[in-house]
Amino acid sequence: MESIPRRDLLTGLGLAGLLLPEAVAYAGMAGLAPGRAIVAAVAGALAYAVVGRSRYAVIAPTSSSAAILGAALIGLSTEGLADKGAAATALVVMTGAIFAALGAFRLGSLAGFISRPVLRGFALGLAITIIARQLPHLLGISVAGAPMWRLLGEIAVALPRTNWPSLLLGLGALLALLALRRAPRWPGSLMVIGGGLLLGWWLDPAAWGVALVGQVALTWPDFALPPLALLPRLAQIAAPVALILFAESWGTMRGLALQNGDRVDANRELGALGLANLAAGLAQGMPVGAGFSAANANAAAGAQSRWAAIVAALALLALALFAAPAIGRIPEPILAAVVIAALTHALHPAPIRRLFQIRRDGWVAVAAAVGVLLLGVLNGMLAAIALSIAMLLYDLAHPSISTLGQVGDSHDFVDIARHDDARVPANIALFRPNAPLFFANAESVLNLIAARAAASGAPVVVLSLEESNDLDATAIDALGEFVLDRAQHGQRVLLARAHDRVRDVLVVAGMAQLAQDSTFSVADAVARAGASWQDSAI
Repeated sequence: MESIPRRDLLTGLGLAGLLLPEAVAYAGMAGLAPGRAIVAAVAGALAYAVVGRSRYAVIAPTSSSAAILGAALIGLSTEGLADKGAAATALVVMTGAIFAALGAFRLGSLAGFISRPVLRGFALGLAITIIARQLPHLLGISVAGAPMWRLLGEIAVALPRTNWPSLLLGLGALLALLALRRAPRWPGSLMVIGGGLLLGWWLDPAAWGVALVGQVALTWPDFALPPLALLPRLAQIAAPVALILFAESWGTMRGLALQNGDRVDANRELGALGLANLAAGLAQGMPVGAGFSAANANAAAGAQSRWAAIVAALALLALALFAAPAIGRIPEPILAAVVIAALTHALHPAPIRRLFQIRRDGWVAVAAAVGVLLLGVLNGMLAAIALSIAMLLYDLAHPSISTLGQVGDSHDFVDIARHDDARVPANIALFRPNAPLFFANAESVLNLIAARAAASGAPVVVLSLEESNDLDATAIDALGEFVLDRAQHGQRVLLARAHDRVRDVLVVAGMAQLAQDSTFSVADAVARAGASWQDSAI
């Protein structure tokens, strides 16, 4: 059997100290007993280790899935649901089935529809959301806290009721955790949790008005199912839960893999997440995924393999089985401090600031963060994805058009607006749309080129289609109309850098001569255009 690296052993023990407070917090967000989150973390992490390949991913309940699950269960309660636990079990199993189906059909490429700026903004908004939801536990106050704006408003109103022993205890734990980061060999979270155990056992914090975790008990699965009439409704909820878990998990896995030179496969990770959620469902747990805070803490601690997550799961199980009474006496402010400390690094603005520095998708990331804060986790993510797709479609529908010129006597033709040494050949107008021609832009782009071609007065117009690997029906018709229009105005059109698929579709569409006259380079098109103009001049 493979030996466990010492670093992974220490890292796993420290992760258990983070998973425990997160499990308690996320179970509370979902309105379920803490034991459900604990068994989900244990079952999910162990199941993932069988198939998954990310050495940093820690599969456990996440804040986003807990928030969606809690909102769903509240909604179902108003519809007459009596057993929230049974509904949660069915929903987790359905989520696992969705992941497994996506993996089986190799639909991991869907991850590409969620851009990295969206994920960066989502991570920032999610970190702020989680921290804000921990503030009441830190302050020792009780608030309803639904949407973020209402939660912050209620916290502001309740500030005069702050329990100072809770606040001092939480701040002390937070400072200790931040200080222990300077000694990465020490499992800081576990040490602080241990200190909380001692305080809860000997000093009776409840006497000072400090809230305690309360009973933490694991129960054997009874495989209770909700009424059959609710299954279609649960299936509707399972889809967004799977979507948000996939986005959060893949973003976490992919980001850490890129930072550390690892390789992960989206299809394999989909299957692993499916197995993990099926295991969590059979154990009567909660939906699980690669939690942002735990995975980043795992990477920061220097995990070398998946053993770190396995050790964390087993240590968490041991705590739940043998130290449940003591865990129940841990002060809540200490658990809140552990969760907040794990997310402080996610508040650094550098990743989003870089997007503005390179002038690419900065506002998309900001919109994702703001969307999560204002609209909630799921709606915020969906709004950010919709915004990024809308911006992509806008850019494709309004591409820039370059007028090309020749650099000296070379075969290089470049945008004359960017290269002062480029010159347009006499009697030839050269244009390049800087995006593929398709139904959303073909007519507008070719109309603009027609206007520029008319203004040039050149007898030959060369159109470079290097960006267009293929043409759809609208683009074909628009191109045919463009060629006919220019011919009526005494200008001949030649296509440069025409791909084979473009040539094939032109032949089928009845424009065989246009396809035959097209060239594979701009230089060849210019040479052909020069010969054509000289022949016509003679």
